[in-house]
Amino acid sequence: MSESKGRQPGRDPERHRGAVTLRRGAIPTSTADQRLLDSRSRSDWKTKDAWRALRILSEFVEGFDTLADLPPAVSVFGSARSKPESPECRMAEELGAALTRAGYAVITGGGPGVMEAANRGASEAGGLSVGLGIELPFEQGLNDWVDLAIDFRYFFARKTMFVKYAQAFVVLPGGFGTMDELFEALTLVQTGKVTRFPVVLMGTAYWSGLIDWLRDTMAVEGKIGAIDLELICLTDDVAAAVRHIVEAEAALSAEQEAVREEAVAVAAADQRAARRASAGRPDRAAGDGREG
Repeated sequence: MSESKGRQPGRDPERHRGAVTLRRGAIPTSTADQRLLDSRSRSDWKTKDAWRALRILSEFVEGFDTLADLPPAVSVFGSARSKPESPECRMAEELGAALTRAGYAVITGGGPGVMEAANRGASEAGGLSVGLGIELPFEQGLNDWVDLAIDFRYFFARKTMFVKYAQAFVVLPGGFGTMDELFEALTLVQTGKVTRFPVVLMGTAYWSGLIDWLRDTMAVEGKIGAIDLELICLTDDVAAAVRHIVEAEAALSAEQEAVREEAVAVAAADQRAARRASAGRPDRAAGDGREG
């Protein structure tokens, strides 16, 4: 018996919401993010937004619990539309393998294109390949090279995980979503919300126009400082990108160790000063001049 029209197991779109799987007509026409942010739905906030707050909290709990034991990791971003044979996909696959050899897990958005290439490179090199998916109107699904995956409803919960559990960002050619992640990372570093967080742009031909604009327009007009441009490492060399990340982590570790050593030295000096002061202080009972 032939399959009825519109019912093709394994081919129909489906959407995952934790333990729930939706297919065909059960898939809603909007996403959780859309329903949360759409001001036209504000009239239902008393009945629905409180429950949304619990759902948002549950996404943070799920993310924190799942990723808490993740080894040092690097988040890799790039276009979902890039073809497997494109230069950026070949670069991403090489990058994923190189990061694995350097001891890092690789985190991507879990989708196709550049994300899939980076996950594949990490997985084939024997590393941990992580995918943080997102509910979208056009369902992408997680690529086959992801070892550890979380599906998110809300972009802001997902973006927190990208930053919290990564030691660096590597950004390959991409679109609006890639630019969003890039400039959020730069803002967090610039404002000191995260420290010593390397941001590497790979694909000099793709990114050079943006770098020129940042330098010749934004910096010249004083919208950013010239030193802010040093937050970005631009390269086509995978080895140079990984080396930049490793050296930044080593520099941060050295700074943290120096701070700990200084704190120990200050505490020891305070203890010695306290002992000297105690030794030189006259005994009140013996030296107060009173007679029994």
